[in-house]
Amino acid sequence: MSRPFRFTIIILLAALGTVLAAFSGWRFARASAPVNGPIILISIDTLRADHLPAYGYRKVKTPAIDALATDGIVFERAYAHAPQTLPAHASILSGRLPFETGVRDNLGFVVKAGERLLPQMLRDRGFATGGVVSAYVLRKETGIAQGFEFFDAGMIQASPDASVERLKRDGTESEAVAERWLDQQRSQRVFLFLHLYEPHRPYAPPAPYAQYDPYDGEIAYVDTIIGRLVDHLKTQQLYDRSTIILLSDHGEGLGDHVEQEHGLFVYDETIHVPLIIKQAGGAGAGRRIADVVQHVDLVPTILDLAKAPIPGNLRGRSLTPILDGSGTLREQAVYSEAWYARTHFGWSELKTLTARRHRYIKAPAEELYDLERDPDERKNIAAAQPEERQTLRTALDAMIPDTRPESRIDPKDKREVVEKYRTAIDLAEARNWAQAIELLEGIVRDEPQLIEVWQQLARIATRVDRFATALDAYRHLAELMPTDPAPLLSASATLIRLNKLEEARLQAQSSADIATDGPMRARAHGLLARIALAHRDPDGARHEAELALEADPHLPVAAYVEGRLLYDHGRFSEAMPHFEEAITAWAKTPGAGAEAIEDLYFYAGDALTRLERFSEAEFAFEEQLRAVPHHARARAGLAMVYVRTGRTDEAEDAATDMIRLSPTADAYALAARIWRALGKPRQAETLRAEARKTFAGPRR
Repeated sequence: MSRPFRFTIIILLAALGTVLAAFSGWRFARASAPVNGPIILISIDTLRADHLPAYGYRKVKTPAIDALATDGIVFERAYAHAPQTLPAHASILSGRLPFETGVRDNLGFVVKAGERLLPQMLRDRGFATGGVVSAYVLRKETGIAQGFEFFDAGMIQASPDASVERLKRDGTESEAVAERWLDQQRSQRVFLFLHLYEPHRPYAPPAPYAQYDPYDGEIAYVDTIIGRLVDHLKTQQLYDRSTIILLSDHGEGLGDHVEQEHGLFVYDETIHVPLIIKQAGGAGAGRRIADVVQHVDLVPTILDLAKAPIPGNLRGRSLTPILDGSGTLREQAVYSEAWYARTHFGWSELKTLTARRHRYIKAPAEELYDLERDPDERKNIAAAQPEERQTLRTALDAMIPDTRPESRIDPKDKREVVEKYRTAIDLAEARNWAQAIELLEGIVRDEPQLIEVWQQLARIATRVDRFATALDAYRHLAELMPTDPAPLLSASATLIRLNKLEEARLQAQSSADIATDGPMRARAHGLLARIALAHRDPDGARHEAELALEADPHLPVAAYVEGRLLYDHGRFSEAMPHFEEAITAWAKTPGAGAEAIEDLYFYAGDALTRLERFSEAEFAFEEQLRAVPHHARARAGLAMVYVRTGRTDEAEDAATDMIRLSPTADAYALAARIWRALGKPRQAETLRAEARKTFAGPRR
């Protein structure tokens, strides 16, 4: 080799070495530098990974999410630890599994005080932290807000018949709140958690997305919301500096394995979730990762990016080695669980481990699936591959030792019951109460031990004045829950409505006798005071009010009783100070002891109307309706205030709403009276005829 050629080679190698050294130094500096721009965590509730174009789906368009996928890294196999909103988010924000957080269901569980969540960890590193959520099940009272400097969970209840798990606000409103909070921050070192409840049931996408299947239409709608946030970040020149993590808390059954919704099972459709991470500067853009990852990997990943210390009690792994291309992940099976069957019906919960190839489900009838050959999980190979089944079962038992005898009732054997139950809830929310009642009655006829179904039957029957049906349900609940005073208390309240006062008194007294805490005893004695008032027994009412006060000083039964005694004698001006005293006290503990003083605002409003204090009466009736939207007498009272103050249109709306919200015989009669007061006898007669047709014949 000639000397000039050798010299040229040496020069080229030196130059290449310099470039490689510079590149390595850049990578090291980049890996060492903490994230200084915004960290934005977007959770899209109930979003299946396999319903996004980024994951190969072709029946909907999601340009905003597609763009994030292009600018970011797509994780093809990310899994949730629970197919319900609150438990999943508790794991997402804590980095710990459901059996560690103690949050196993949407209802009846809270994140315990002192649980150290991601926002607190980031606050310790100088980040401003804001959370904006769109569902009632993530309200502040669940404990999920711990560590956030700003947390907004404003909800608008679309229907008084909606179950608490479906109470939500539109994602557009939540995104607007998130924008305002971002704009108020002085530093770019912020952490934003934005939760959007679309595409959760009931699916109701806006009209522009009607071209799609309803579930897909909601996905298209939420994509536009994501697009608005991204556009805002770009307008504020924050997008390139932002680390954006987009995921779902869980998926949706959509009929796979029979389940339409989620919570019952732990198959791929409900625990396989999308995960896209767009890094600052677009690092790693366009890559796709096939490793099995999980929700609890997110906290250590975000802390790693922020160069914050990672607590030693976290189950997950930091994903930064594959984000920056510096390494690989150790293989780790993902634990998931479904407690819906246990907490709602008393059946067995499900626990699962998802490994690279297999998924094992611990249930009364064990399941094992080969996810490579059978991705739809149709062929249970637990019996055919006992060694693989035993390996995963041993690993699961080592992770969560549990000696408690579990129910032998397998949710797989009861899936049709759950679907009937959920259909009944849907019917009730759509105000098809008769059909809902019929369906629930059919369930408890075959499954008489299901407490939650009896509770829903009682609630819906009461809603439409089917008091005999409600009473029967409460009596069954009392048999199933012999140490719980609540069913007896509800049975007593129902008997009052049936004007069976002596039976009501016996039930309320039994409730008081077995109550072990003061507030429950106070509720029982408050109900006994109401019964005494109905009996025209002032001494008895005052005595029960005193007993209620002894049991719970916060329940203003005594003031309510004094107000009622004066009201019943037509002494409205004298009654008002007592009602006002009761209202002031009750406002400090709203909802407590509702059976005892449930009509407080109504009586105050009626007294004020008779005193011609119409603006105050209007407020009182509105408060009563806020607490009990289907309270027909309160709505009739509000309508009469409108009549007396010349607000004809509002009075007509109130009369119409009365029938829509409370389609009972009493509501029809009250609405007819309003139309007569408005000078419209034809409308009144139409309502009376409709009532005769609707309520003709015997009704249980």
